[in-house]
Amino acid sequence: MHRLSIVAVSGFLAVNMAAAADLPRLPDGTPDLQGIWTGGTLTPFERPPQAGTQLPEADRAEQQRVATEKFWAAGHKPGDVGRDNDAFIDQDLKILPNGQTSLVVEPADGKIPLRPEAAQRRDFNQSSFDSYETMSQWDRCITREPTTMFPVVYNNAYQFVQTPGYVLIVAEMIHDARVIPIGAANAAHVDSRVRQWGGDPRGHWEGSTLVVETTNFHSRGWLTTGLNAAPVRGMPVSEQMRVIERFTRTDRGTMQYEITIDDPVNYTAPWKIAYPLARDDGYQMFEYACHEGNHAIELILRGARVQEQMTTR
Repeated sequence: MHRLSIVAVSGFLAVNMAAAADLPRLPDGTPDLQGIWTGGTLTPFERPPQAGTQLPEADRAEQQRVATEKFWAAGHKPGDVGRDNDAFIDQDLKILPNGQTSLVVEPADGKIPLRPEAAQRRDFNQSSFDSYETMSQWDRCITREPTTMFPVVYNNAYQFVQTPGYVLIVAEMIHDARVIPIGAANAAHVDSRVRQWGGDPRGHWEGSTLVVETTNFHSRGWLTTGLNAAPVRGMPVSEQMRVIERFTRTDRGTMQYEITIDDPVNYTAPWKIAYPLARDDGYQMFEYACHEGNHAIELILRGARVQEQMTTR
């Protein structure tokens, strides 16, 4: 039996698709992506200083130990507030098995090409408690769009369902469901006046890769909300943003995921992250009953008003 060979190129996985016939396919011949896939990782979002694009294999065990210690050291002492109970955190997160040193693979330096004014807005969003409108859509229990599949520290599961003409991706976190029309008959985006948290996705197949282009975003939220993506956590989104995602099943247990963010209002160039998703048929996705938005936002804003009163006395 043939095997797919996977090699590291420019920080992400290149796949030899000579054995693509070994992978499951649907009756219409398209690759079968269905099932539960997970994507949590300890690999940093941006490349650390002095790190190369690839971690030597001999150094990966030590890097895993260091990353694990750092992850748990960022926890909290008994009685503290501000982080989820350890029981809810993924207990066995790993650095990426291919040794890439950051999720960001383009630009080549592994850094996000932020515009200074966008970085200022990011910092304001993270520190302003004047209104719920500047707080994240995740804290407000609305959604994790537009970057639902950026890894976080828990609930990194996604269920894929395929039907003729559509792909459905259900995220465990806030149970966002993305319905993606596929094919030439559904290629046209909706009217540009229609703007949504998750935009308007349209998909097509390029060989064995599902390519999804999303436009029609509004500008009312953050690009991403998870602490893992610290450089872009709180970043604004413009209506000009265009997102390209690529899903390539590389073997029966692995699907390579890539996402390119192109938003000229907030970045000087497009940038891309890439990492593998792992199939997990034993994983169970339960309802994500987000409750923080019902009371926490009110309490945060009320606490900020109390702090302001204390500083003026």
